[in-house]
Amino acid sequence: MTLPGTMNCIEIPEPGGPEALKTSTRSVPTPAPSEVLIRVEVAGINRPDCIQRQGNYAPPLGTTDIPGLEVSGEIVAVGVDIKNWSVGDKVAALVAGGGYAEYVAAPFQQCLPIPDGLSMIEAAALPETFSTVWTNVFERGALKKGETLMIHGGSSGIGTTAIQIASQMGARVITTTGSADKCQACANLGAERTVNYREEDFVEAAREFGGGKGVDVILDMVGGDYIAKNIKSLAPDGRLVQIAFLQGSKVDINFMSVMLKRLTFTGSTLRPQSIERKGEIAAALIENVWPLISSGKIKPVIYKTFALNQVAEGHALMESSQHIGKIMLKI
Repeated sequence: MTLPGTMNCIEIPEPGGPEALKTSTRSVPTPAPSEVLIRVEVAGINRPDCIQRQGNYAPPLGTTDIPGLEVSGEIVAVGVDIKNWSVGDKVAALVAGGGYAEYVAAPFQQCLPIPDGLSMIEAAALPETFSTVWTNVFERGALKKGETLMIHGGSSGIGTTAIQIASQMGARVITTTGSADKCQACANLGAERTVNYREEDFVEAAREFGGGKGVDVILDMVGGDYIAKNIKSLAPDGRLVQIAFLQGSKVDINFMSVMLKRLTFTGSTLRPQSIERKGEIAAALIENVWPLISSGKIKPVIYKTFALNQVAEGHALMESSQHIGKIMLKI
């Protein structure tokens, strides 16, 4: 297969709003010995992409500055050390950057087979979001069958994923969102209780949902004054897992309740973690979640798909928080 020397991609010449995203041309990457080269069909638009565009989330050292953390496509070249993937294989892949382009190189450990029955658009919605949910809710948060999970931003790509996986794993789910439509969407996906935070106190709702004690695990991307409220919402031995701080990470907190209730406050970001660690997460997804997708019990929720030259519209939609589920970019 003869590959082109150049490709179309999206760059961020200067930090700014969605209009800062510009179409450009760059050389097609050459895969390292342990990488595959993917001709990208679809990329996911994620909140970290917006934060990078704003100038607040620099790529890890040695990583391309092209945004985009998850893709689906066809392998068109393989590094000399690759044995488990071949040219022509269709894959989804987690990348540390470079997804908003016609070609991207990905470590073989971060490539995922496409579950039966999924389109390429749906497949591209899996790597970043499902990896984030798995590692934070089930590994760091240690959610178990029969426990209760509160998900803030339940209608987001992360939220719609977490509802489905947690429900299928036997947990009871309560979500918070900002509208009746979003509450209904969460209920349709398996949330047992939904809270419109504009109309109802989620702290009291969490206590009631947990039988008067609170919930066992909280997945939060809001931060700010939610942190103190989350601590109040947790049951004894509860776990608060932080994956973002949309309302800020600097707050004044009385941590006495953390000691008295024996709480765990943890969190993580996926992008800077090692290739080996991301490979472990991929293996866990293939073992525990991929069968649920192939059987139709879990399916990524796609809200809207944009063309590459409409990427600014996709970012604007993401920042409006009007969507339910994932926003995708068709390369």
